[in-house]
Amino acid sequence: MRRIWLATGAVLAAVVLMMGLTQSVMGGPPAYVDQPARQVDDLPPNCEEGRQDSGAEYRICTPTLPVTWNGDLLVYAHGYVAADRPVEIPEDQMVLNGLAVDQEITKQGYAFATTSYYTNGLAVLPALSDLLDLVHIFTTTRGIPNHIYLVGVSEGGLITALSIERHPDVYDGGLAMCGPYGSFLGQTGHFGDFRVVFDYFFPELMPVSPMTIPESFKQTWEDGYFADVIEPVVTSQENVTAVNQLLTVTGVSPYSHHPPTNTEIVTSVIENLLWYNVFATEDAKAKLGGRPYDNQHRWYSGSNDDAALNAGVERFSADPEVLETASEYYETSGELSVPLVTLHTTGDPVVPYWHATRYRGKTLVADNIALHQHLPVVRHGHCSFQFGEVFAAFDYLTTLVENPPPYQPVHRVFLPIYIEGSVDMPPQRAAGMGE
Repeated sequence: MRRIWLATGAVLAAVVLMMGLTQSVMGGPPAYVDQPARQVDDLPPNCEEGRQDSGAEYRICTPTLPVTWNGDLLVYAHGYVAADRPVEIPEDQMVLNGLAVDQEITKQGYAFATTSYYTNGLAVLPALSDLLDLVHIFTTTRGIPNHIYLVGVSEGGLITALSIERHPDVYDGGLAMCGPYGSFLGQTGHFGDFRVVFDYFFPELMPVSPMTIPESFKQTWEDGYFADVIEPVVTSQENVTAVNQLLTVTGVSPYSHHPPTNTEIVTSVIENLLWYNVFATEDAKAKLGGRPYDNQHRWYSGSNDDAALNAGVERFSADPEVLETASEYYETSGELSVPLVTLHTTGDPVVPYWHATRYRGKTLVADNIALHQHLPVVRHGHCSFQFGEVFAAFDYLTTLVENPPPYQPVHRVFLPIYIEGSVDMPPQRAAGMGE
């Protein structure tokens, strides 16, 4: 009965967390309009905040009577936050319909901890260290938990997967949702591909280079450039064919199930993907030491004239040292010694579903497949999960943590891993698929 109660409490906590994040992760245009930011003055008495040595802000919350601590800790790795925002806990990712996520989790008996990370934008490596420090702060001030679960969404999903692979001595298990855990370079390629293919079908609509975004244009975008200039063009009836080709070539639509045909949904997809080009490109280049995007050997398909598309699309080369850095520090290995559960919508336009199949392949090659459980959700949208789906994912995690599967060596067969969508990976990235 204790295990059932704990598992149910964990699931409810995770569900509340996930519900609070589906509308606000990743930092794109919709992220800051649906959820009012909670003020620090509204924090309950069972939460305390502080500053880590790195400069990151942290928050630790524990249950208050009559609820008692069940001995477990849920650590939350938040999603992408724009590089130009203040370094602070993203309050727009901490509230759902007026309910504070941390309070709802502690009501279930769980301790809760999160950190802002010491930088925004591309924050994968800073997050790894800040989360470890956060756990240290908790254990030295509150005691050692029975279990430490790491839950991450979107960019936090990659952070979770890397943390579980590299620090099994700290975390008992992880739930990585809708994150780029299959290939970091593949994700940068997805953003870059969408921009260059967009430019092919809608030339000069974006007045800046795909790989060089001046600060002035970011302000122009914030001032309504998409709504004023781009949206009228992509929603025009005369451009329906061009829009459909753009979505098909970049693997955003159609998928093997319901493609996004609603004009509002299509517009939102285009806006979000272009937003990442505008706001993430320069930050990523600065932190990686150069350009990670490469489409020199990419063959684009799915248009009405692929030959013309490939002859006309703008080409870029990645900096070799950046590819080496990303491969060494940002790519997952699939090597697990504690359980990891992944959850992904099959029609995710922002972080494509092929991340799930790619990571599954990595665990197979590494003989760790028993420690990895993946749950696909057949639906369009980024992190668009429902109650039962998150319930099942977290139930898998708690079961695996409490009943670790025996090691079962897998005969290593090198099978091609299907990447959903019509865009092939360039040689630099494809070479790692059979590792």
